[in-house]
Amino acid sequence: MTSATTSPAGAAPGTLPTVVLVHGAFADSSSWNGVVTRLRTAGFPVVAAANPLRSLHDDAAYLRAVLDDLDGPVVLAGHSYGGSVMSEAAHGHPQVKALVFVASFLLAEGESTADLAGKYPGNELGPALHAVPVPGPDGTTVEDLVIQPDRFHAVFAADVPADVAALMAVTQRPILGGALAGAATRAAWRTTPSWTLVTLQDLAVPAAAQRFMAERASSHVVEVDASHAVTVSRPDVVASLIEEATHATA
Repeated sequence: MTSATTSPAGAAPGTLPTVVLVHGAFADSSSWNGVVTRLRTAGFPVVAAANPLRSLHDDAAYLRAVLDDLDGPVVLAGHSYGGSVMSEAAHGHPQVKALVFVASFLLAEGESTADLAGKYPGNELGPALHAVPVPGPDGTTVEDLVIQPDRFHAVFAADVPADVAALMAVTQRPILGGALAGAATRAAWRTTPSWTLVTLQDLAVPAAAQRFMAERASSHVVEVDASHAVTVSRPDVVASLIEEATHATA
């Protein structure tokens, strides 16, 4: 790990990019806590954005506003559906220098998160979801999706201690079904260098799907023997990959 007094690639102290972290569905910004601690120790300014999880395009617009409010270069990291959002939001943004996809989606234009989640065998998340009817913004009824608490540990966070996974299950953020079905209109990975952390024990985004998307994007790939909740179980690996992306694009 880079020390707190060292800047990547010979950069002067105080010139490190801001790392913006984007959580995915069934999680919140606290899922990045271990990663945040390591990055801050290394001297990085960090923002953990509160992804609304309401629709792909609205979520991307929110994240774009967060990026617009920052000064200087940015490295974006997204977990799971957070990768879908950040690729849409970061397209053409002059401050974004690198994208880090963590157990994540690299959507092409016209694809949805749901499309890619089901592209290869091994996704056990779908049957573990529970749909809750809620009022939509236009007055219609829509479905908020949550992971059934008794399935959360096995399907989402198998390598996380049981007591921690139980807390994550209780505090999980629901996502509207329409957000997962929303089709991408932009793909920032086509023009911005990207890194991908492939999680080999992932039952939400199978490793084969992650590899397919990463190879298509010519992303720099690192693989780790971890569950989908890798930001919690292996924050050291996640933080190291973000630092690697920072070094390479400084």
